[in-house]
Amino acid sequence: MGADCSSLPELILADRVGFKGEEIIFTSNNTPAEEFIEAARLGAVINLDDISHIEYLEKSAGIPRLLFFRFNPGEASFSNAIIGSPQEAKYGVTRDQLIDAYRLAKKKGTRRFALHTMIVSNELNVESFADTARLLFETAVEIKEKTGIHLETINFGGGMGIPYRPTETAINLEELSSAIAAIYKRIIVPASLDPINIAFECGRMVTGPYGYLVSRVRHVVEKYKRYVGLDASMADLMRPGIYGAYHHITVPGKEEQPTEMIYDVTGSLCENADKFAIDRPLPLIEPGDLLVIHDTGAHGYAMGYNYNAKLRPAELLLRGDGDIQLIRRAETIDDYFATMRFPEAPVEV
Repeated sequence: MGADCSSLPELILADRVGFKGEEIIFTSNNTPAEEFIEAARLGAVINLDDISHIEYLEKSAGIPRLLFFRFNPGEASFSNAIIGSPQEAKYGVTRDQLIDAYRLAKKKGTRRFALHTMIVSNELNVESFADTARLLFETAVEIKEKTGIHLETINFGGGMGIPYRPTETAINLEELSSAIAAIYKRIIVPASLDPINIAFECGRMVTGPYGYLVSRVRHVVEKYKRYVGLDASMADLMRPGIYGAYHHITVPGKEEQPTEMIYDVTGSLCENADKFAIDRPLPLIEPGDLLVIHDTGAHGYAMGYNYNAKLRPAELLLRGDGDIQLIRRAETIDDYFATMRFPEAPVEV
């Protein structure tokens, strides 16, 4: 879902071109026809991931009046560790295909156009977004020169990070806004493309810092290393296992104790990647301790799964007044088997 980061001053030009800000942006890849149909029924703005999807969309849901293309800039771009090299990504219309994609969509009846990309993920460096701005604004000028299309919106995607480590600093939105505004005035305004809406998808910033995975220690063991075994697993929080991502861990009641012990903090899946932390300094951990894994609001429960018959945990909402409310119960074994159908066994005679 796309979302305005409307705290960015000077950049949100919605009132100048009638952009309401409530549009749902449907971004997907390898998309089935029924999802395009449902997106169109809901009035979502479709963000196409490949030039071949134009005809596929036409045959399934029809050609919309407003269309985004997700741009993969390839080797002329940059990346970060989570996204990787754009050339290795399955996402997006290539540089060679982009102009033809706009021409074909225009020929088929699209009248309003936008551009989307997501080159970085969980990025805290303003300069990375400034580089993206230069790339997208220069691309907008090229699109206008070669197709006559004046883009309505440029969407930077959801790459804004949060400070997962205590030593990190949140991205400075005022500095980011000023940097992008300066590039906008240098590239977009002289090309007579002003106004263009600038949008970000800020889901991680909104939800990430406000979720916690709370788990109890089952075992503390020593092999070649010290291991803390939790009753949670990678099935509850995938980021450390698949990205090597850092999530801060605290131990309630032991906040003032020295962090002199080094542990790998693990789950109970039969994969060695099932770890929340590797070589993490922590206070002395004992079975029965609670561990709080921080900043899981964006990619915690939403990425959960049932591998090895793991059941998803309950979710609790901590309200501003201190009240705690159950908003999702824990799964049961009946939930796990709810979709299975067992044919009756043949009767032996």
